[in-house]
Amino acid sequence: MAKRPTARFVCQACGTITSKWSGRCDGCGEWNTIVEEAVEPTNRESRKRAGKLTLMHLDGDLTPPPRIETSIAEFDRVLGGGLVPASVVLVGGDPGIGKSTLLLQATCALARAGRRVLYVSGEEAVDQIRLRARRLKLEAPTLDLAASINVSEIASSLEQDREHNVVVIDSIQTMWLETIESAPGSVAQVRACAFELIRLAKTVGCSLVLVGHVTKEGALAGPRVLEHMVDAVMYFEGDRGHQFRILRAAKNRFGATDEIGVFAMTDTGLTEVPNPSALFLAERRGNIAGSAVFAGMEGTRPVLLEIQALVSPKAGEGAARRAVVGWETARLNMLLAVLEARCGLKMAGMDVHLNIAGGLRISEPACDMAVAAALISAATGVPTSSGATYFGEVGLSGEVRQVSQTDLRLKEAQKLGFTQAILPRRVASGAARAKPPEGLALKEIGHLNDLVEFFQPVED
Repeated sequence: MAKRPTARFVCQACGTITSKWSGRCDGCGEWNTIVEEAVEPTNRESRKRAGKLTLMHLDGDLTPPPRIETSIAEFDRVLGGGLVPASVVLVGGDPGIGKSTLLLQATCALARAGRRVLYVSGEEAVDQIRLRARRLKLEAPTLDLAASINVSEIASSLEQDREHNVVVIDSIQTMWLETIESAPGSVAQVRACAFELIRLAKTVGCSLVLVGHVTKEGALAGPRVLEHMVDAVMYFEGDRGHQFRILRAAKNRFGATDEIGVFAMTDTGLTEVPNPSALFLAERRGNIAGSAVFAGMEGTRPVLLEIQALVSPKAGEGAARRAVVGWETARLNMLLAVLEARCGLKMAGMDVHLNIAGGLRISEPACDMAVAAALISAATGVPTSSGATYFGEVGLSGEVRQVSQTDLRLKEAQKLGFTQAILPRRVASGAARAKPPEGLALKEIGHLNDLVEFFQPVED
């Protein structure tokens, strides 16, 4: 009989398990991240004594429990209407982005509403949490605070006192389980601590919120096993030096995964931004070449953003530079190739800089037309119309394709005072033409060449 291994080697960055140590992980390519961990023996006797599953049918009578609203509308929007009892939410983001601030504000609001809430910190002492709450001008006398990294103590306290509706763990990387020999923050500790806390939340029926650190690549540290174990994953986006913070759902078993919440960081914490379009465009200057306004959709919310492009002659030898902030570099390269091959714009020898103003990251293909308009404007030196918005997907042959939720985009543009919208031509069979809101003129185009004609220099 082969000897059962007593140790294994686990990558602390991606969780890959190998039988021997190596300097470089084959799973993620990181160096010096593989650590030896002990293998827990399997108890075959307990497996033999295991009971039988209780089988149930799909068509059972079930009344879903009411959600727990946090009184922060933007947070509740991303959650799908509030916290679900016995659910587990993972909130990740860069250090200092505002994770602890948002959760402290939410827990104080819940405590003031009469909910039993427990905030457990493994990074701060209780007095430090009080000082932070005082700085943010938060008051919640009934909020329970604890400073501990011992998961066994936390589990024992919650099992004895089952009155808590919401429990916040800040952060999961600091938690420690005495039955695991690894140090806090290791893959084994994070996995075991998260499993114990999730089991506890499902048993007790409380809503559990875990705070997770991110790596330098922006992924949740320790590793993606957490994303599979929890019910919802929320990411904070934005630059620490920027005013806006975006809370985006990457996974949500109880709601949509394309909703965002917009916050502004102030001296009293995070404040909600109910109309982000107005703030994203507040510092926009008209009559500038290389600027275009994109009418986008983030979940069910229309958002207008400024697309900024700068085109300049290539500096030095080598390939031209492509610098992108807030959009996909591969998508920009494709769009530049289409403009050169289908529209005759010579962009190969030019450095191109593209920026989504406001700190929001866009992944929607409908942004193609606005980016193309900004690039053409920057290349020709002709400004876009200050009252125009753009949206539409661009294909490899240069055609402009239709996008969804046109009416909502147009209504948002009209509400903010725009007078013109450049959008794809409605050519699909059975497609109803969009009815423009009052005061908004529509220009439908079918190819990028039609867009280029808008930026022809006016001859004297």
